[in-house]
Amino acid sequence: MPTRRAVTGRSREPRARFAEELRLLRTARGHSLRELGERLGWDWSLFGKMEKGETVGGPEVVQALDVHYGTPGLLLALWELAVSDKTQFKERYRRYMALEADAVSLWHFAVSVLPGLLQTPAYARELLAAGGLKGEALEQQVQARMGRRSLLEGEGAPPFRTILSEATLRTALRDAGEWRKQLEHLVEMSERPNLTLQVLPQRAGLHGLSSTDVWFLRLPDARTVAYTENGYGGDLIEENAAVERVQRVYDATRDLALSPAESRIFTLGVLEELPWDRST
Repeated sequence: MPTRRAVTGRSREPRARFAEELRLLRTARGHSLRELGERLGWDWSLFGKMEKGETVGGPEVVQALDVHYGTPGLLLALWELAVSDKTQFKERYRRYMALEADAVSLWHFAVSVLPGLLQTPAYARELLAAGGLKGEALEQQVQARMGRRSLLEGEGAPPFRTILSEATLRTALRDAGEWRKQLEHLVEMSERPNLTLQVLPQRAGLHGLSSTDVWFLRLPDARTVAYTENGYGGDLIEENAAVERVQRVYDATRDLALSPAESRIFTLGVLEELPWDRST
């Protein structure tokens, strides 16, 4: 798809517009990339990649650029739009992401991996790296995933129910300290009024979603769509009868799960089982 252009001739795609503004501001000053790097103390190649749209960089470097160019808050605002741009996600997720952003409520079941909306940066990074991402591509996807978490924040945040298989709480990160932070984050999130967290214990046995992660999105027009996913692909289900079939399986699985109060106690129990690092 060609990049959309506004009447100014500049891109209307957030990531492309961010890259364009960076390039225009630098060239207007008559600086080379090397000169910019020397002035700000960053590797000049980073600025080159940002101007090509290969990465959006981090908030610290963007804030430094805002100060350097005398554009307080402008570049940081464009950066925030670029980070949350849905086109940065893999193609198979884009339709789902557009629907997720509009959902008035969400339901979810996890087989063995925590949902992105509840992941810490360390969890997302290790998971995405295990899938083969590395370098700038890895950091881009981590930033994108962290940007999704804003969906659950603010007064208008939609209600979100997630059922976590016990395996998600037993599959630890390599870094014990980061794993502790992830579990603490889960406990903290479970206290939010718009979030319901349940745990499906292993003793529940086999069930209809034993090998399938699933999301349900309730949309403003009262439709519900489902998205089933495994490690290598996903399937968006929009036909009513098919959605209802998956919904019945989800409801049966929810009947096997612990209550929210029991689930919080269970999660705290897993957290308490972790060894403390006595060196800290």
